[in-house]
Amino acid sequence: MSSFPPPPPTAPPSGRPAVDAHTCYRHANRPAGRQCTRCGKHACSECLVQASVGSHCLDCARASRPTAATRARYWNARQVTLVTYSVIAINVAVFVYGAVLDTRSVGGRISEVHVDFALNKQLLEFTGEWYRLVTSGFLHFGLLHLAFNMYMLYLLGQMLEPVLGRVRFVLLYAASLLGGALGVLVLDSGTSLTAGASGAVFGLLGAAFVGQWLHGANPLTTSIGSVLLMNLFITFAWRGQISVGGHVGGLIAGAICGAAMLAPRYKGVPVWASYVVPAVVAAAAVAGSVLYVG
Repeated sequence: MSSFPPPPPTAPPSGRPAVDAHTCYRHANRPAGRQCTRCGKHACSECLVQASVGSHCLDCARASRPTAATRARYWNARQVTLVTYSVIAINVAVFVYGAVLDTRSVGGRISEVHVDFALNKQLLEFTGEWYRLVTSGFLHFGLLHLAFNMYMLYLLGQMLEPVLGRVRFVLLYAASLLGGALGVLVLDSGTSLTAGASGAVFGLLGAAFVGQWLHGANPLTTSIGSVLLMNLFITFAWRGQISVGGHVGGLIAGAICGAAMLAPRYKGVPVWASYVVPAVVAAAAVAGSVLYVG
């Protein structure tokens, strides 16, 4: 008794060999030839994200992403000189604002912003606008004035802010700025408007100079010493066009702060002094300004 042989296997309509097909976990109508290497779900190419090892589905990629607070901490840790960049940005923004009000201020012309916020002894005597001690440090006379001060601030900020940290760098900058304002009131003519970040920049130079000296280096043989001497020469050579008081006042304030803030550990200067000294210098500069003008 004979029997018929079994029928041959039926090929799929496409003519390709049959496979164990899976569909994407997010798109039921799409075939998925790959799996998430973390959870094993099948997914199409659109629903897979390249990972350091293999590929992850969108759910696993979202779950492994750091929280907003963690991402903020990571970003914050990468911004080593955030204060320096922020101060530069404020100075540039103020300059642009003044240029919008009067385009001629780009070339150095006194604008309405200078009249309202620059430093002048006589104005302080009659109006008591003490905010000018601070606001004058964020104004500049022309693009060249701004560019030079911001370039110096950038270089010194890269040097000092990573060493001091943000809080102490802010304290040093504030003490230097206010020290420069006091110098303007004491040494400069009270008939002209004074503005610029150079008082604070000279304070940073003074702190860096003292810091190098305290660590055993001769600052006069370094770029810090060369830049400081060159700028002091320019300051006194062009007296009347450049604020001698602002530069000298900022330099002295910064040097005093640097003696406490940048002293090596073996000198025995307590950590709290690096916070207290610049705060005292800033307060003394404000008090001295009020007493001198009053």
